[in-house]
Amino acid sequence: MSNASIVLPRPGTAKSTDALRSIQAPSEAAFVATFGNLLPQALYLPTPNGRVAYYELPPSSPAPTDRTRPISRVLFVHGVQTPAIGLQPLASALSSRFPYVQCVLVDLWGHGLTDTPFVAHDPALFHALLEALMVQLGWEDAHFVGYSFGGSTTATFAAAHPERVASMVLVAPAGLIRATQFDELQRSYLHGGEGLEERARAWILELLEGGQLIVPSDWKERVGRGEVVAEAVRDWQMREHAGHMASVVGIVRDGGVLDKHAEFAEAAKKGIKGLCILGELDDLCSVQDLHNVGMRNVAVVPQVGHGVVRERVPEVVQLIEEFWNKL
Repeated sequence: MSNASIVLPRPGTAKSTDALRSIQAPSEAAFVATFGNLLPQALYLPTPNGRVAYYELPPSSPAPTDRTRPISRVLFVHGVQTPAIGLQPLASALSSRFPYVQCVLVDLWGHGLTDTPFVAHDPALFHALLEALMVQLGWEDAHFVGYSFGGSTTATFAAAHPERVASMVLVAPAGLIRATQFDELQRSYLHGGEGLEERARAWILELLEGGQLIVPSDWKERVGRGEVVAEAVRDWQMREHAGHMASVVGIVRDGGVLDKHAEFAEAAKKGIKGLCILGELDDLCSVQDLHNVGMRNVAVVPQVGHGVVRERVPEVVQLIEEFWNKL
């Protein structure tokens, strides 16, 4: 089966005979050979749905004694396409500001070094991943930082499991896009079906990229300088991770990128302290969208779009630092 021909089951469909197998992720050696050692060595969590890769930035100093409940555990949840390494600059900067915190990044299903399970990619699948990871870590709760699809996953996880979420930072969250904004042909790609899958994959990729994926010609030199070149990582995954594009399509269709207004509103009612960070030019989410679902604490970073977490790390770090210091 070629990478392009893999189509995952949809929610509510009968279980496939392939449901117990997963599509294996690439090796860590292959990833490191291409992108270096920006992340700590991967740790692996076996689950019934496949193997999950995660990365720990351990605390480097004891917790402060002048705070009643200092933050001790932070879980970073990435967006669709770019895996955990995309949040490494943010996590590293926050780890240096809060050296007593254990920071963990995770590759979600079909991303980075995590397998693609041959099951519907609905929110519950990602909630189960987060729950299994927290059990593995021995965490009763954590402070979450979710970007884009990771923001939507954090919000829906908070709605379903509020006791697990000590606080949440949603950076440029997906989840508040309405499927009705797309035309009939585009909605047919979201629904999928016989004869549509190849065109659906192309359209979904173009939707996520805002056009064609263009890898900078100097990406190797930039990686050599210790930079994360997200376009190169996304291109590598499409070539090297046999299940990646199937997971991407599954996430856009069923994972929580679209129409999660009720779940966001439910999360907002749980009494969990939260901060939303948006780029002023973000065309996927607006301040009004967040206010409409009860998310009132919204900070806007000027003159930047949906890529705020990559392009304006210092401002995002400062906003999160101020929020955490008030908890």
